[in-house]
Amino acid sequence: MAIDLKPLDQQVIVITGASSGIGLATAESAAKQGAKLVLASRSGQTLDAICQRINNAGGQAIYVVADVGDREQLERIAGVALQKFGRIDTWINDAGVSIYGRLDEVSEEDSRRLFDTNFWGVVNGSLIALPHLKRQGGALINVGSEVSDAVVPLQGMYSASKHAVKGFTDALRVEIEELDEAPVSITLIQPTAVDTPYPQHARNYMNEEPKLPTPQIDPQKVADAILKAAVKPERDVKVGAGAVLNTTMSKMAPGLGDKMSAMQADRQQYQEPPRDPEGTLYKAGESGRIHGSGGVEDKELKKAQEGSHARPVHATK
Repeated sequence: MAIDLKPLDQQVIVITGASSGIGLATAESAAKQGAKLVLASRSGQTLDAICQRINNAGGQAIYVVADVGDREQLERIAGVALQKFGRIDTWINDAGVSIYGRLDEVSEEDSRRLFDTNFWGVVNGSLIALPHLKRQGGALINVGSEVSDAVVPLQGMYSASKHAVKGFTDALRVEIEELDEAPVSITLIQPTAVDTPYPQHARNYMNEEPKLPTPQIDPQKVADAILKAAVKPERDVKVGAGAVLNTTMSKMAPGLGDKMSAMQADRQQYQEPPRDPEGTLYKAGESGRIHGSGGVEDKELKKAQEGSHARPVHATK
């Protein structure tokens, strides 16, 4: 059946992982286009500042502090959205975290924690959103990765979680769109490497500061793809030439894809010691950045910017 989605300025949109990176870029872009927003992450201070900024500019945004690995906390997001705005038109599962390290070095505890966020966060968010989206039609958008098809060494568990996200999203799409013929569009977004704080948020087992291999695309390109899928049904969207190349290679020439992937092992480190090896796997990050931080020079610039612009912000309940 045909699925009709509303224009953004008529939508209520829930975004998880909204305090940085792709989620924040999507939130800011959606706000500028008139959407009503419910933003969620573990980072209360940052969410408070983001919502103040959006509301002061004439937008409408509220936030919920929540860990997506906890289904009850995700239920609270839906409850707040309904209480404030009366409905949910688009739900975007963006929250994610990575681990840099060989698979035989990463602890089971860390691996399970990553899956709680990257996989179960998507599962919980999707199943909580669906009854509300079915009611009046809407879009469910899950953020996967090019490594939902390909893989990258030293981020093996992240690759596994994104494969799981793709399998879940594809199966859910068949059940909801094909079997139920429900008025819900289910989309998988698969970006290539994106210039966000993702490496600095990762749990790091390496002896160097982690990074993503170049080239990297701007987060706004991913935000644009997400918001396009919120108004026009899409099955899956590869964002960036690298995503098209790597997903195609993994299917058409997997042996060559393995060789190409192995070449990325030495391109995921800065030549400096780790800044924060624990990352945000178990704790909230309050960077509030859309773009990533590079080497030493970018870190010093960030310190200077924070010293001149930072102000205390208190989260509200």
